[in-house]
Amino acid sequence: MSILTKYILQKYLKSFLIVLVSLQLFFVGIDFFQNAKNLPDSANLQLLYLFYNSFFTLTLTLPLSLVFGWILTLVILIKGNELVALVSLGVSKNKIYSPVFKISFLLIVVLIGLQSTPLAYSYEEKSRILDNEYFISSKSDIFLKYNNYYIYFQKLYPLEQRAENIHIYNVSNEDIVESIVAKKAYFQNNKWYIIDAKILQKPQEIDFNSSKIEIRYEKFLNTLEGFKPKILNNVYESRSTFSIIDAVSALLLLKEQNINTDKIRAALYYELIVSFFILPLMMLIFIYSSLNSRFFNVGKFVSLSIFFTLIIWGLFFLLHKFSNSGIIIPEISLLLPMFLWFMISYIIYRKKISY
Repeated sequence: MSILTKYILQKYLKSFLIVLVSLQLFFVGIDFFQNAKNLPDSANLQLLYLFYNSFFTLTLTLPLSLVFGWILTLVILIKGNELVALVSLGVSKNKIYSPVFKISFLLIVVLIGLQSTPLAYSYEEKSRILDNEYFISSKSDIFLKYNNYYIYFQKLYPLEQRAENIHIYNVSNEDIVESIVAKKAYFQNNKWYIIDAKILQKPQEIDFNSSKIEIRYEKFLNTLEGFKPKILNNVYESRSTFSIIDAVSALLLLKEQNINTDKIRAALYYELIVSFFILPLMMLIFIYSSLNSRFFNVGKFVSLSIFFTLIIWGLFFLLHKFSNSGIIIPEISLLLPMFLWFMISYIIYRKKISY
């Protein structure tokens, strides 16, 4: 690592951390004081609430802090005449921007990695603490299709990985040929194990004199392989988030069942791709900054940079909401705008840098 790279990274990371900590303290602090009266009296639950809220806020503040930290770094470099000095010594703009680009890319990748863990459900967890439901999590009356089976769960407990009052119907050629009824089922070893199942089988050929329904009992019966309780909970909840791993699992599973996956694809694209919108933005802010402090209007530069950042971030957030609600398919609402954003930013950068 060159001396120049170390110097720029030292300046940038210092500014980034100042902005990140400030934003985190502001948003988490405001939220805590607003909801303090509704939180449980338990100090442990209050700390958990702060922890989950901090990570949820981090998914919003980290990308913005990367941009705001870069704006602050540029202001410091320009006002101290350091930027013009570097350019005068023959340092290219690409070498100045490259270390910031790489470290920002790395931090976004780390954030995406964290969203592959249970921390991705931080918003749900903090909401359950706020609603005094942290130790109780259940969904009622879930009806779903799995291959040739239609399954009804009267009660689903995602955290405990169990369900109560299960009815499973095996359908062949639009006809129910078998039904399974049980009081309890548990999810273990990537399968649902049904306890004390009552199985009713209808004869394939119905004859008034000889046909009869066969009834048998099974102590253990497994089905729904790979259908995780958390996936069940999230797919059938209108307002929910996914970890990246659960989103991929749900996407593959529901695709096999020919069920609409727009919501899951939208969540996956938003978590994996949209956060990288900051990279072209930081590049554009850099090339439109001034080298000379004498002609540098700090207020105008900072105001326009922050305004433009919030506009772009808000636009992608709005497009995510559109795709999540099914108004626009996620490939058109998220992937296409991201591709165009990168292409247009790169073209502008190349034209501006060649002057």
